[in-house]
Amino acid sequence: MNKTIAKYHLGQIVRHRKHPFRGVVFDVDPSFSNSDEWYEAIPEDSRPAKEQPFYHLLAENEQCYYVAYVSEQNLLPDDSGEPIEHPDLGDLFGDFSDGIYPLQVQLN
Repeated sequence: MNKTIAKYHLGQIVRHRKHPFRGVVFDVDPSFSNSDEWYEAIPEDSRPAKEQPFYHLLAENEQCYYVAYVSEQNLLPDDSGEPIEHPDLGDLFGDFSDGIYPLQVQLN
């Protein structure tokens, strides 16, 4: 069995390597676990490998809030020290402290 270690953890703020958004990790898949349609909609020259962790993020950019699904290779830690303002944060996490959001609910 191939065991994958996720680089980022629940409650951590990350940013996208190429696109201008940040988000809070709220779930991690050890490898790609979305639809083939979703994957094939990504331009072929930009498609990430499926055999790596993929992160579910409560994401935000300057225009809106949303949920993002991003490969580990496309994420970087966010060292800004700034909180995220996503309206769904309170459903899963406690108050921003020391650069992270503590998990307040148990996920499967």
